[in-house]
Amino acid sequence: MQREIVLDTETTGLDHARGDRIIEIGCIELLNRIPTGREFHCFINPERDVPAEAEAVHGLSTAFLADKPLFAAVADEFIDFIGNDVLVIHNATFDIGFLNMELERLAKPRISHDRVVDTLALSRRKHPGGVHNLDALCKRYGIDNSKRTKHGALMDSLLLAEVYVELLGERQANLQLGRSNANRASASAASGGAVVAAKRPAPLPSRLTADDVAAHRSFIESLGETALWRRYLNGQTET
Repeated sequence: MQREIVLDTETTGLDHARGDRIIEIGCIELLNRIPTGREFHCFINPERDVPAEAEAVHGLSTAFLADKPLFAAVADEFIDFIGNDVLVIHNATFDIGFLNMELERLAKPRISHDRVVDTLALSRRKHPGGVHNLDALCKRYGIDNSKRTKHGALMDSLLLAEVYVELLGERQANLQLGRSNANRASASAASGGAVVAAKRPAPLPSRLTADDVAAHRSFIESLGETALWRRYLNGQTET
C-alpha cells in the first residue's frame, strides 16, 4: 500500500536565509492516493514578529502565535508523522528549504529532495503556458475552494490532495467508489458473511444464430481429424 503525505507550510516571509521562520504546518496522509483522515497540524511560535504583508496573506498574527509551541516542541511528532514516505508539495523548494532550516537548527536530519513530488512541476509539464497556483488549479479541475479566503497550511493540503490526483489523471470519484466497494466487502467478511459475486437469475440468450453454429462446425471440421478444436464441438470432449 502506497503512503504519501501532502504537506504545506505558512511562514513569516519568503526567505529563511534572512531570518524568516515557519509558523504553520499542515499534513494529510494518503494511502493509494486516497485521504485516510489522518492529519498533522500545528501553529508555531516563530520567535519573531510576523510582518503585516505576511499576515495579510495567511491571517496569522504575532499575538496569535505568541502562546503556540516552538518548532523544537513539535519536531519529533512531525518527523514521526511523515516517516520516510513521499512528500507531495506545491512549490516544494520553498517548503523544504524552510523545513530543513528548522531541522538543522535542532541538529536533526534534513529532508531529501529525492523523496518529494512537486505538484508545481507536474502542473507545468501537464499545462504548459497555464497558471499554476493552487486557486487556478482548483478552478481548472472544478474543486471547491470557496472556504479558502486566506492561505492556510491544512486547508491548502486538503485542496492539494485533490489537485494531485487530478494532475496524475486519476479521478477521485472512481477511487472513492473503489474504496467504498472495498469497505463493504471488508465489512461483510468481518461480520462472517461470504463475499460472493451476484449471479444472474437466468442466463442471457445466445447471440449466435443457427447459421453461425453451422459455419463454425464446418470450419473446425476443415482443419482435419487431428485438430485440437474438434474435441470441443458441441461443448463435449471427444474420446
